[in-house]
Amino acid sequence: MEVTNQVIFATVVFLITYAVIISEKIHRAVVALFGAMLVIVGGVLHQEKAVQAIDFNTIGLLVGMMIIVGIARNSGVFEYLAVKAAKRSKGEPLAIMVSLSIITAILSALLDNVTTVLLIVPVTFSIARALEINPMPILFAEIMSSNIGGTATLIGDPPNIMIGSATGLGFMDFVMNLAPIVVVVMVVTIILLKIIYGKQLIAREELKRNIMELNPEDEIKDLVLLKKSLFVIFLTVGGFLIHQYVHLESATIALTGAALLLLLTRDEPEHVLSAVEWPVIFFFAGLFILVGALEEVGIIEWIAKKALQITGGAILPTGMLILWMSAIASAFVDNIPFVATMIPLIQDMGRLGGISDLNPLWWALSLGACLGGNGTIIGASANVVVVGMAEKRGYKWTFLSFMKVAFPLMLISIVLSTIYLYLFFLT
Repeated sequence: MEVTNQVIFATVVFLITYAVIISEKIHRAVVALFGAMLVIVGGVLHQEKAVQAIDFNTIGLLVGMMIIVGIARNSGVFEYLAVKAAKRSKGEPLAIMVSLSIITAILSALLDNVTTVLLIVPVTFSIARALEINPMPILFAEIMSSNIGGTATLIGDPPNIMIGSATGLGFMDFVMNLAPIVVVVMVVTIILLKIIYGKQLIAREELKRNIMELNPEDEIKDLVLLKKSLFVIFLTVGGFLIHQYVHLESATIALTGAALLLLLTRDEPEHVLSAVEWPVIFFFAGLFILVGALEEVGIIEWIAKKALQITGGAILPTGMLILWMSAIASAFVDNIPFVATMIPLIQDMGRLGGISDLNPLWWALSLGACLGGNGTIIGASANVVVVGMAEKRGYKWTFLSFMKVAFPLMLISIVLSTIYLYLFFLT
């Protein structure tokens, strides 16, 4: 690769942008957008190519699901599920932790993990307050479960959305290939969490009776909206199940569901669109442009060649390199920009190394990036959101106190993923 001024400029802008994102000194959406504008103004990418670099399928899927969830949450359905789970657990704190973890994992697979924790965490505080217990073990379990559950489907975690959009892999591809190991990881994680926190989650009998007196139906704020929302959610999930067979992109399904729910509810668009997390959308747009600049000047291809020299182009070492590198990196940096960089890298590795079937490498990237996000407080967006919500209520994790429990659990999940990939994909 010839080292030109554009190569140097694109590399410096990307590295500085990445460093500032990691530092969290400035909002990541602002940093990514400014970095993207720099590579355009600097002549690395023309505006037309920059727009082409933005993956509309990822953006559209995110916006569509944010609108659907933004409307549905006003019905109270998610609070209903949480209270129902607490009652089914008979007010037993350890059982509540398990129940809420399972609900969090399922919702994270069908919606997205950030939205799920935003809905579940406030109810968790209410339940913990009623039982007079420390909510942090349950919150920790919900963080782990959100990232594990989100790994199972195309729409559960932003890295999977990006991988699916770039490769054409559909909803059922993710479910069939990743859900089996996700279930195993979830079961093992819950067992370990019960061992770790079992002695901390104890409540008095009279307080347990308080939970049993709660009425889940009281959480339903709008029954008509609930029925409309569930109807559209079921239709949308059904659309995801068949979208690759009817040749429709996942963004089309999500945006159609969003438009239908808007039509059924007749909500004011200005109010509904405020539920869209626009900073996240612009963060993605900026990242796509930055990575497009690296592709344009040949840096991605150069890194791919170097990686192939290390692995010899063989599928097993290449897959293991991607899995473990993704897991360790995603524990310490946001997995979204990491995956945005890795996708064109893997595509180039396949082209240059003559690897005809790249699917095992995509599964390795997904498992590494999504599960690796459990390693530290800053590993995934859901972690940051829950920790921030806890701090507002006076509960604080330090980086090390979180990591000493989370990182070993993350490593166990990656060891399980290594065995799974080796047995079913990389041999």
